[in-house]
Amino acid sequence: MNVIFFCRYFYPHIGGVERHVYEVSKRLQKRGWTVTVIAEKHDPKLKEREIYEGITIFRIPITQDEKRKKYQIWDWLFKNRKILIDADLVHCHDVFYWYLPFRFMFPLKKVYTTFHGYEGDSIPANRAIFMHKLAELLSYGNICIGEYLKKWYKTKTKIVSYGAVVLPKFKDQVIRKKIREIVFVGRLDPETGILHYLESLNILKLQGFLPHMSVLGDGVLAEQAKTFVRKHRLNVTFFGFVANTNEFLDRADCVFTSRFLGILESFSHKKNVFALYNNKIHRDYLQLSPFSKWVGIFGNETEMSDALKVLIEHPHMNDEKIEHAYSWVKDQSWDKIAKTYLSLWKL
Repeated sequence: MNVIFFCRYFYPHIGGVERHVYEVSKRLQKRGWTVTVIAEKHDPKLKEREIYEGITIFRIPITQDEKRKKYQIWDWLFKNRKILIDADLVHCHDVFYWYLPFRFMFPLKKVYTTFHGYEGDSIPANRAIFMHKLAELLSYGNICIGEYLKKWYKTKTKIVSYGAVVLPKFKDQVIRKKIREIVFVGRLDPETGILHYLESLNILKLQGFLPHMSVLGDGVLAEQAKTFVRKHRLNVTFFGFVANTNEFLDRADCVFTSRFLGILESFSHKKNVFALYNNKIHRDYLQLSPFSKWVGIFGNETEMSDALKVLIEHPHMNDEKIEHAYSWVKDQSWDKIAKTYLSLWKL
């Protein structure tokens, strides 16, 4: 069987959707599937066609003009429509509009959608809700990554998922006596709230607490974040994008992250997890998850710094929650996610 995955970015780009598509693709390959990924050519240095670990990747060259982009994508797909013809099914990861004209050109070809997230750093506009509903209507079935999508986009689905993890191999655990090392995992942009996390750390410093924080990520706010750290003399080290975070999570006492994959990976390392939200949809993204009770979820920097101060003073206060979170996450495997896709496709 031959499946095409559409996603905006893929290898070597780093992100939650990219990781999701890669991990599912590898499991499908083990079952004898042929996997093709069609993504944007986000870097001019990348090849338009490449095979990476058995996955055939096609990258569509586009300009930076968002208004023209969809026409460039549709034009490329039409010229290369044999790729679509040869596929047994198509599965879109958020970018259903890429396939929209071809849904009518190939009406009998089954197409499915996974809804991974929401647009940018704001409440979804009516147009975004309409596009979600259109993708839902024209797909043979869909998967929602998060219960909040059903509330905010009115998406109807029987399958809600939160991703998966590969469990790390535990080293000899050091008994935690103090909260000394914090790790931030995520892009450095307004959506992930890096400046708010740093402000929480600054509030903590003014109260006489100065744990070290490793920042794993890069983005548009990188320089602003570094300037903030220098100005307030915070104990923070920036590492940029880190492909494998295991080493950092191993030695962390607490993890700052507000995305599902980062939260699940932190659970798998048996760590305290703190998450800030910056609007109502991000709040529901976190609070409507089945693991919200094991995460410190906060709406502002003061709430978070107060909770972190208590944790520093009582480093074992969340040990029971951490064990519950680990018991849950160890059942969230990528094999299980791959089986969910096969179930959706009725294969």
